Amino acid sequence: MKIICSKNEFNSNLGLVSRIVPSRPTHPILANVLLIADEKKQQLTLTSFDLSMSISTHFPAEISHEGKITLPAKLLTDIVSRLPEGEIMMFYEPDDLEDNPLFTITSASGRFQIRSMGAEEYPELPVVEGENLNLPVSTLMQGFKSAAFAASPDETKQVLTGLHLQKTSTNLEFAATDGHRLAVGVQELDSFETEFSMTIPVRAFRELERLLNNAQPDENVELYLEETQVAFEFSSFRLTSRKLEGTYPAYHKLIPEKFSRQVTVDRKLLLRGLELMAVLADQRSNLVKFTIDTKEAKVILQVEAPDLGNAKESLPAEITGDHLDIGFNVKYLIDGLKAFNCTDIQIQLNEANQPVIFSPLGGNKITYLVMPVQLRD
Repeated sequence: MKIICSKNEFNSNLGLVSRIVPSRPTHPILANVLLIADEKKQQLTLTSFDLSMSISTHFPAEISHEGKITLPAKLLTDIVSRLPEGEIMMFYEPDDLEDNPLFTITSASGRFQIRSMGAEEYPELPVVEGENLNLPVSTLMQGFKSAAFAASPDETKQVLTGLHLQKTSTNLEFAATDGHRLAVGVQELDSFETEFSMTIPVRAFRELERLLNNAQPDENVELYLEETQVAFEFSSFRLTSRKLEGTYPAYHKLIPEKFSRQVTVDRKLLLRGLELMAVLADQRSNLVKFTIDTKEAKVILQVEAPDLGNAKESLPAEITGDHLDIGFNVKYLIDGLKAFNCTDIQIQLNEANQPVIFSPLGGNKITYLVMPVQLRD
């Protein structure tokens, strides 16, 4: 194998794949990145795989002898990122192969050799070649941002750590819940027949977001679907991920159909107020008290933290319905408001122990349900 390529291009592509390399792999070779040099295409492909998700990227390179090899991802990144600008040459001599051959990297500043492992030991990547759909970058990214923040970080909850996608004839719905809150974002699509329902790890979508960072919103991503796997292809990269097993909660049934109270308030003012309250909120409960003051047409925010102090702030609001005191986890509310892209939000409520709906007025179509926290007397 002999490769000549741009240091910057190699380093940027290495950065795209190396993030999913496990720090404590179940098998040593999973700590490596797979390099495939294709002489016919004059292309170098980098791949990482943690047995549940894979990322492959490719870029042009001068290949005079093709081949495959795997190299330790962290060590390779540490070296390449510190090399000077310009071309680098990388090679190993097949005739001299041992079980762990030395791979040579040369640049203007010097020469480095790294112990490698043979590519034949690297696990085969999932082949996802099922039905494929073209989805706009904007649809995927806006849908992800509208809901993923509400997914559970608790790996023991399995399916709740994922982002649930449900495709109808004209919409693609993104939903996430941790059992205390629920976010549902709806993206409109041009009508096409394929309908599906699946749950994908939020982690896979976070990597997809990073890969699409420089893409134009109107460009399309190819989505491939199979029974247990999904793949996203765009430009020079491919990401595969396993689907999460288990039945996703019937979340539509959780959303109330009628409300006795409604509040309209400026999103930025409320977000700023909540961020101030969060500074003094009790670290165990993160409790903020909401007072819906119908008489004064205000929303009053209050926190009491005996060890730290207390805070109170009033915000103007349009209110229909009776006065109400209700408690929330302040961090949940901040997460939701940051996901909204609008000037004003609408809050729909019934009683202090029933689900509350937050939604943007204008902008993306998002329904954010939050369960209240019981206020202490």
